[in-house]
Amino acid sequence: MAHAATNDYYIPHGSHWPILGSIGLSTLLGGFSAYLNGSDTGFSIMLVGLAITVVMMFGWFGTVINESESGTYNDQVDISFRYGMSWFILSEVMFFAAFFGALFYARVLSVPWLAGVDAYSLPTNELLWSGFEGIWPTNGPAGIGGTFEVMGAWGLPALNTIILLTSGVTVTIAHWGLKENNRTKLVLGLLATVALGFLFVGLQAVEYMHAYQEMNLTLGSGIYGSTFFMLTGFHGFHVTVGAIILTVILFRSMKGHFTPEHHFGFEGAAWYWHFVDVVWLGLFIFVYWL
Repeated sequence: MAHAATNDYYIPHGSHWPILGSIGLSTLLGGFSAYLNGSDTGFSIMLVGLAITVVMMFGWFGTVINESESGTYNDQVDISFRYGMSWFILSEVMFFAAFFGALFYARVLSVPWLAGVDAYSLPTNELLWSGFEGIWPTNGPAGIGGTFEVMGAWGLPALNTIILLTSGVTVTIAHWGLKENNRTKLVLGLLATVALGFLFVGLQAVEYMHAYQEMNLTLGSGIYGSTFFMLTGFHGFHVTVGAIILTVILFRSMKGHFTPEHHFGFEGAAWYWHFVDVVWLGLFIFVYWL
């Protein structure tokens, strides 16, 4: 496969995909906002925006894949892709740091303060909410959402931890296969990773149904319910996105894409997958276990 000369500075050609993506996302979010505010047409507008966004993704990603396979990109582009993916993952780290920070603030600062246990020994539990006890997990002074059960760590969450950590091993095996130019090892490793990823999402859906239907643990269950579902829900969304990305990488690998020397598309997906693995370990420890 021929690749662009390394001493040429690559300049992207003009493309209509960015403006189409802007239109799609704006329509999607506008429709969703209208839907939340009770508009009769909001849901339909949201679906139109989603359709435009999906078309944009297929078109734009397909263009990039074709350019990559045709040898258009040089080493300068490869480096820019790596910088871009690194900054993207850093932004995701900060995203989850905000939610972990909210959990820390609630557990370590807000709840003890409301219970009158603070550095200044102020009787805040009597002044603000008489009788409130700073016990975690809690649904707050008003018992918002009613009585609920706590999601234990050693059922489905522990099983999902094993599944996700195993998927980190299988994607690494796939990477070894790619660097060894062993296409079978690459495809089987990716296939196992994708299967484990979607199994994780399926078991998390089972966990959510159990929480809502049998434990009365919902988004409305005060600070514990909201932090639990925000953290685990956004992580589940990221696992779903990662599994979809790896599915595309799997199909590309089956078509013969990537070589031991040029395979950033695979590496970017693998970086993202290891990121969601690490985030889940934090979730398991601080949300489920402690």
